[in-house]
Amino acid sequence: MTADGWISLAVIGFVLALLTRTRLATDVVLMAGLTLLILAGIVGPDEALGGFANSSVATVAVLYVVVAGLVDTGAVQALSTPLLGRPTTIAGAQARLMPPVAIASAFMNNTPLVAMMLPVVQEWSRRHRMAASKLLIPLSYAAVLGGTCTLIGTSTNLVVSGLVRQQTDLAPLGFFEIAWIGVPATLIGIVYILIAGRWLLPEHRRALLDESNRREYTIEMLVDPGSAVVGKTIEEAGLRHLPGAFLAELGRGASVIPAVGPNERLQAGDRLAFVGVVESVIDLVKLKGLVPVPDQLFKLDMPRPERRILEAVVSGTSPVVGTTIREGRFRSRYGAVVLAVARNGERLHGKVGDVVLAPGDTLLLEARPSFLEQHRTSLDFLLVSELERAAAPRHERAGAALAFLGAMVVAGALGFVSVFEAALVAAGLMLVARCTSVSRAREAVDWSVLVTIGASFGFGVALENSGAAAAVADVWLQLAGDNPWVTLAAVYVITMLVTELITNNAAAVLVFPLAMAAAAGLGVDQRPFVFAVMMAASASFATPIGYQCNTMVYGAGGYRFMDFVRFGLPLNIVVATVTIAIIPFVWHF
Repeated sequence: MTADGWISLAVIGFVLALLTRTRLATDVVLMAGLTLLILAGIVGPDEALGGFANSSVATVAVLYVVVAGLVDTGAVQALSTPLLGRPTTIAGAQARLMPPVAIASAFMNNTPLVAMMLPVVQEWSRRHRMAASKLLIPLSYAAVLGGTCTLIGTSTNLVVSGLVRQQTDLAPLGFFEIAWIGVPATLIGIVYILIAGRWLLPEHRRALLDESNRREYTIEMLVDPGSAVVGKTIEEAGLRHLPGAFLAELGRGASVIPAVGPNERLQAGDRLAFVGVVESVIDLVKLKGLVPVPDQLFKLDMPRPERRILEAVVSGTSPVVGTTIREGRFRSRYGAVVLAVARNGERLHGKVGDVVLAPGDTLLLEARPSFLEQHRTSLDFLLVSELERAAAPRHERAGAALAFLGAMVVAGALGFVSVFEAALVAAGLMLVARCTSVSRAREAVDWSVLVTIGASFGFGVALENSGAAAAVADVWLQLAGDNPWVTLAAVYVITMLVTELITNNAAAVLVFPLAMAAAAGLGVDQRPFVFAVMMAASASFATPIGYQCNTMVYGAGGYRFMDFVRFGLPLNIVVATVTIAIIPFVWHF
């Protein structure tokens, strides 16, 4: 091996050490390693940055915009209730959660899917008083498994597809070609999670929402005439077991029902008084079929989805102190509407507009975007802060968002256009149809993921240019002998190990040239090895750092590192066995 080859391997070893022994961000570490390769002259600047021009990187970025359209229209929330239901056991919850997530992951990039479903599952677990740690690893694993079923299900598949086009003479990968392995692996993986989850998944109750010492708001909601909840009972409308909130009373005409039973049927115009923590109040504001009661809400001269939800603490010098919200003409004075009021744990009664404001009251406001800048330093408020992603969904555009998603999937699956082109058109339609805004689309893109993918391409180029790929392949060939099946298993195991230590995309790019060299050395078809790399790099379960989906649920579920090792390592072995057993029968050596 040449000196450049040893330097390349040393840099990769350094990168692995930083990723496994420090808390430095993956994208920062990979860019640092890429910089060392450039300074050593192993790759040129154009070669090092060539990965950022790869269509797979652009496809992942555009898919984030598509998902933003689905989230901002409430399409995801509209689908979650009928899909997830109201289970009574942990196993039942897992069984309701994983199949739809796996199916959705096959047609959406799984990283933004998990980001999108994470708050939904957390809320779902709180509502049903289940430990989130029993559900979030199954969420991540189901998304990872489902992503192995199509070309667009995971960014790793897109990366490997790009490598096939760039570095081999093989025919392009088919949209459903990997499903020969992905579908059996997904089915067997879900069965494993359902069986083993009872004993191996931790139950970290600290991950459940602690509401004992949290600020409680009082908010009134109106049953919108013509909405789907009219005629449903409180139970059927999902308003009985709310996470962090409860229905205090129901006003109907001149009468008030203080103790609302679960079988009480909602009527158009009913006024519902809720008491709850801020997250739960925001969920109520975003719920389709209910609208905040304040009459002034509809006098703000801009669509509700374009407004901001903020918290503001009233100061002692504010001119509205000592007056009711209505008498103080709050909307006219500040261009904002008070949705709810919190006062030191005190439960406020009556209409929001009739609350007499006192110093220290915390107000939940719906306001124009300019409110924050205008009143951030105002003496009328002690503190003003915006709540992220709390705007009312564009429910009327949910059907359009789902139609754009369906058209993207069909066009990409049938080969009418490339996956990138289909995603680009779908994202454009989301913006044109105002399913999401340009600013929200920018915020939705996870740039660290894109940097990680783009930078990882440079390592593959370095291994190939320096001869390290061929040298390591020779060592593998000597260990595996002349048996292509054993060599295939070696490629899978090495890819799996590298994935667990760094990230899925980086592992795919690092091992891909080695796998191609191993196949060429044996004189066999390279295609089986392409799918071995694809599956091994995607099927990462044993650490929280090997896949972005695992990383996202790591902190949210209150997990420890060994929780993933204990539960994910057997799943790694199961998926490896399925993959290595099936590949030679589908793609012959």
